[in-house]
Amino acid sequence: MNNTNAHNHAAFLLRLSLGVILLAHGLMKIMIFTIPGTVGYFESIGYPAIIAHLTIWGEVLGGAAMIIGFHTRIVALLSLPMLLGAAWTHMANGWVFSNQGGGWEFPVLLVMLAVIVTIQGGGSFSVKGLPQVNKRLPKALRA
Repeated sequence: MNNTNAHNHAAFLLRLSLGVILLAHGLMKIMIFTIPGTVGYFESIGYPAIIAHLTIWGEVLGGAAMIIGFHTRIVALLSLPMLLGAAWTHMANGWVFSNQGGGWEFPVLLVMLAVIVTIQGGGSFSVKGLPQVNKRLPKALRA
């Protein structure tokens, strides 16, 4: 395996990992906590309901797009405010995620994964982006 293939496969594994985690967390908010329950929780910690909805659908749709490799850089970039918000929310709980209420180590790890995917792209095995959308994007953000 040459360096290009290794880089592409590593980028794929990072993209897939981040996508699966985002999708799993979004589905958990829908299927286990329920949408009204998630909205209620977000409101109880001071966030407006719209942030809960944006988070749920950002995780579900963004995670699915990340898994298949659709506009990976854009999806990773757009996930950053959501992931930074999660890190901020968990900040008072300490570093370790196993702390009561969850610490901020895991959200910060996800932030770093999203930054890396934004920089290096989706790697191999991705559907890339729609050509008509791709040609209008700055080169650095193309799939």
